[in-house]
Amino acid sequence: MFIPGKAPRPLLRSLARLSRSGRRWQSTEAHPAGGHLPSIATSAFLRPTRDFALRAPGLRYVDQTDSDPANEMVGRETRKMNIIALSKDDTAVVFGEDVAFGGVFRCTMGLAEEFGRERVFNTPLTEQGIAGFGIGLASMGHTAIAEIQFADYIFPAFDQIVNEAAKFRYRSHGNFNIVIPRSPIQAKGLLLSSIRDPNPVIFMEPKVLYRSSVEQVPMDDYEIELGKAETLTRGNDLTIVTWGTPVYHCETAMKMLSHPPPSLAPNVPASLRSAKIELIDLRTIMPWDVQTVAESVNRTGRLIVVHEAGRTGGVGAEIGAEIQKRCFLKLNAPVRLVTGWE
Repeated sequence: MFIPGKAPRPLLRSLARLSRSGRRWQSTEAHPAGGHLPSIATSAFLRPTRDFALRAPGLRYVDQTDSDPANEMVGRETRKMNIIALSKDDTAVVFGEDVAFGGVFRCTMGLAEEFGRERVFNTPLTEQGIAGFGIGLASMGHTAIAEIQFADYIFPAFDQIVNEAAKFRYRSHGNFNIVIPRSPIQAKGLLLSSIRDPNPVIFMEPKVLYRSSVEQVPMDDYEIELGKAETLTRGNDLTIVTWGTPVYHCETAMKMLSHPPPSLAPNVPASLRSAKIELIDLRTIMPWDVQTVAESVNRTGRLIVVHEAGRTGGVGAEIGAEIQKRCFLKLNAPVRLVTGWE
């Protein structure tokens, strides 16, 4: 999704190399997980119960206070995000390929009938045109929510994103944001913040998580601050920074490190099994929360960055370079990258 205003290599391999160096808000019911990623269904980072979901950190409710009742709303969580955005902002429009039909992931079902086809409409099969149209709408004062069906098709739109959206902001001191959520609660709060942010936002939705990452989601209008990472586990021996789907791969690797299966046990020294690892979900990779990461690395002395993209020219290299500069005297080992294949 563009708003103008690949599994990684096993983590244990890098770990081994490193060792050598008031009223309650209401929420929707969770649907059964699709089972595409078995490690996700039992993840400790998902919130499968109402009480657990309503205690999610960082949720900033827009309309209610702790003493106000919640407003109920029914339907798919992703559809409700768009309902909130369209109903509270008369300038907001949603458009893209098959959007009026409901979208390939059924996230815009019924919106055209509810808000009209002047605000929810289909576009031709041209990603460059979709991005350019959104930039033009945003420059005229609209909140433009442009959907690109798959990340594989975003490349023809790079001309518009790089030469128009980025430079529009750059000329007036700024840049666009890039957001990658890990779960439904995160996706809703981050998407609403992205829609309301005055900067252009590229919102990357990991499609494998649509049916694998399942949890209760508060029904109300809430936001999660952009540019703010979340520390999922605390530790003093190693910092791991990641985002999106690899969050769950890292969680699985950490469990396997502390309790290795029989086939891996001979390769995991006993001294490593008690390692305390700090896992950070970056959530926003532009701008990224350098303060949270630097504070963690200054304490642990080690950093691994995990992402699905290739190593060359990836975000991990930029994070590694910045942390090497800020935390050089505190590092006990070089920064390591675990990435997708080149």
